[in-house]
This record gives sequence, structure tokens and C-alpha cells, in this order.
Amino acid sequence: MAALAVLAAAAAAVSWDAQYVLVASVKHNAPIAALEAGIPDVGAVIFAALGIALALHGRHALRPRVLNLACIAISLVMNALASAPGWHDLAIWVMPAGTYALASDTLIGVVRSWVIATARTAVSAEYEATPLAVLGGVLLWLLRLVLAPRSTLGGLRYWVLAECPVAPGPRAVAGTAAVKSRDSLPQLRTSKSAASVRGRRPGKQARMIALAHERHDLATIPLKRVSEIANAIADEISLSPGTARRVLLAHVRAVQANHRQEAAL
Repeated sequence: MAALAVLAAAAAAVSWDAQYVLVASVKHNAPIAALEAGIPDVGAVIFAALGIALALHGRHALRPRVLNLACIAISLVMNALASAPGWHDLAIWVMPAGTYALASDTLIGVVRSWVIATARTAVSAEYEATPLAVLGGVLLWLLRLVLAPRSTLGGLRYWVLAECPVAPGPRAVAGTAAVKSRDSLPQLRTSKSAASVRGRRPGKQARMIALAHERHDLATIPLKRVSEIANAIADEISLSPGTARRVLLAHVRAVQANHRQEAAL
């Protein structure tokens, strides 16, 4: 982090000169040009600091990382516009900001991995959503849209309906089965759990939901506790922590939405 601070200061000093020349050629006001030239670099440092702060709590820090890269992209464009024609001059002008972009984003990911490893939590760093991973996911989805447009759009429709609130508050309850009480909640399982009624062992996701109902009142627990509960149960049944958190959070939201609807009635 100390080395990144030195690198950020050096990159900012170098790129500020190019940005000042570019802004001053348009505004013809030295103080204003000096202030505006430093805005992208200061914004990048701010968002990098926010990303590190979230990473110290084991968070993904996706938004600060994207905004950090966006500020650096603005600085890169301004440096490129201020450079003389030719690849030689362009490389010299854009190299400092590009190096800072790689170093700062990598540091945030390393800090989060270190925090997770130190805390010995069940959260796996391999599931971190980095800006590059998000971009790769979007490109992969677009490729699937080209190869199989019908099923891809159908999946997109299902995801939007499942995630989007039906109103500014409650969410739609998946399926027609409603949650009536804690004793009846284990029956609200996936199609895998239905097989257990016929004598087959339920799937890991169904077992996780059943254990969560046995140990906690999912209709009243705060949503911020869902990740902790999912991580603990996932470790017991060898389920992916990322899948466990996603499945249990969706289930708890459905349970609590139904609970609110029953209370309103």
C-alpha cells in the first residue's frame, strides 16, 4: 500500500502535466486549468481508497473499483490527446496512468484475499466479482445470445422477474406454495427436495434450506445475517459458499415477503 501511494503520486504528477496542457489550451485560465487537470487523478485515488476500505472488510468493492478505473480511463484519454502523434509519444504519455490502474485494482483484490484468509471465514476469494470478470461475463452472455437467442432471452426474463420487486418493497414469492409456519417450511424446497419424499436423499441446496429453517426463524432474521448462516451451513454440507449465499438469500427474501403479506392480511 505504501508503494502504491508512491506510484499514485508519481503517476498523478506526470499525468497532471499533460492534462493541464490540454485543459489550458481550451479554457485559457491557469488556476481553473490547474484544478480541472487534477480532478481525474484525485477521483481515482478517492475510489481506490474506498475500494481498499471495503476490501479490509472482505467486501468485493466492485463499484469503487469500476469508478477507479473509469477515472483512470479519463486520465488516459486526456494524456493521449495531449501527446504528439505517433506510438512512441503515446506510450510515454499513457504509461504512468495505465501502470497505476493495474497496481491499484490488483492491490484491492489482494487486500480482500488477505482479509478473508486471516479471518478464516468460509467466503472463498475465487468468487470475487472483479471488473474484468464482470466484463468477461457480459461478453460471454452476448456470445450465448448469438448462439442460442431464445433460451438466453428466456433466462434473462426469468432472472429479471425473480430479482425485480413487484412493488417498492415486497418481492414476488417464488412458486405457489406459501410459508405458513416453521413446521411447514421444510416443505418449501426445490424440486430436488421433492425427491426426498419418495425416499431419495435431498440435494445440497435443499438440505441447506432445511437446516437453516431448523436453526433460525427465517421469517424475522435480518438479511445481513443470511451470508453468515449460509457460509456456516455450506461448510458443513460441502456446498459452494457463493451458491449457498445466493440460494439462501433468495429463499429468505421470499419467506419474509410472504410473512409480510400474511401480517398485512
